[in-house]
Amino acid sequence: MVDVVISGIGQSAVGRKVDRSGIAMTVDAVLAALADAGLDRKDIDGLSTYPGKMNGNLAHFSPVGTHELIEALKLKLDWYNAGGEGGAQQAAFLNAVAAIKAGYARHVIVFRTLKEGSGSMYWQQAAGATVQRQRMGDRFEYLLPFDALTTINHVAMSMQRHFHLYGTTRRQLGAISVNARANAAINPEAVFRDPFTIDDYLNAKMISTPMCLLDCDVPTDASTAFILSSAEAARDLKSVPINIEAMAGALWSAASWDQTDMPHMGAHDAAKQLWSRTDLKPKDVDVAELYDGFSFLTLTWLEALGFCGIGEGGAFVEGGQRIARDGELPLNTHGGQLSAGRTHGFGFVREAVIQLRREGGNRQVPGDPEVAVTSAGGGPQGGCMLLTRR
Repeated sequence: MVDVVISGIGQSAVGRKVDRSGIAMTVDAVLAALADAGLDRKDIDGLSTYPGKMNGNLAHFSPVGTHELIEALKLKLDWYNAGGEGGAQQAAFLNAVAAIKAGYARHVIVFRTLKEGSGSMYWQQAAGATVQRQRMGDRFEYLLPFDALTTINHVAMSMQRHFHLYGTTRRQLGAISVNARANAAINPEAVFRDPFTIDDYLNAKMISTPMCLLDCDVPTDASTAFILSSAEAARDLKSVPINIEAMAGALWSAASWDQTDMPHMGAHDAAKQLWSRTDLKPKDVDVAELYDGFSFLTLTWLEALGFCGIGEGGAFVEGGQRIARDGELPLNTHGGQLSAGRTHGFGFVREAVIQLRREGGNRQVPGDPEVAVTSAGGGPQGGCMLLTRR
């Protein structure tokens, strides 16, 4: 069987507004990943991205697709892929791993680029349609009558359901946001670095009850890139290869507004798949980099992945000691998307690689981490990945 490793990582400048085009930022990230691996662009024979180039109202969500990067870097490929359907953002990794295992490619670029800090999103325009009572198609026609057009509304309802079922409190959940900012404070790449307290969190502006401003991640301009290689092809590269031990992705039920398990949804099935594909267990994980587009999604991943029981996430994170860098399960050590900035799942994989390589500097977790878990997405779809140091 062909083993697959992450042989290179790269990231562009990340900020609320970066004065570079999407393709320029993508090239920056990819060239950094190539240099990290010690590869030339001529060595690349595969390319994968999520979700592929988008236009119109969604252009800022994904301004760069495979064709633009192929042309910019003059790549000669045997395989390439782009798509938004799959195990959330990590579908791009899963497809690349499958291609390498099938023998279609040896070195694959996997990238994700956003310009969400610079431009208004479809969700903002959709919110305007609510006020103006404009006609809308697709799934929005079912949501418009309830003024529930944004992801914030949907996640807030799942969050409220968790509170109702299990007695979870905002004070408990707030530890995730406070911990993220504490980690970001020592990460020079983070967008927001000023620490705040649990009382600051509890007094923050309410966005969609019970979700406040500090439960929400930070839209940015950013590009993150990886080189995935067969273990054999990476044997003589200069970087420390990080093994992709297992991956999983799931879509729960038919649509985001009709869920039998509102608190967990896709994360539950993805996590179940993940642990069925490895001999490792949750107790073996040294560091967790779990999706926090909203803080509540991190809590659902902690439960789904088995770090605590279903409904016990609030008690697990309460006070923040257990999830601190020197705690039982160091969590989102770069600050996550809540503070370091939204890289749409890809930043968590990059941080996991950094931690397993012991290249975290001031934010490096204590000890000798050997196993990391990452996740992406939340709500009806989710993907997760288990990484080990070879």
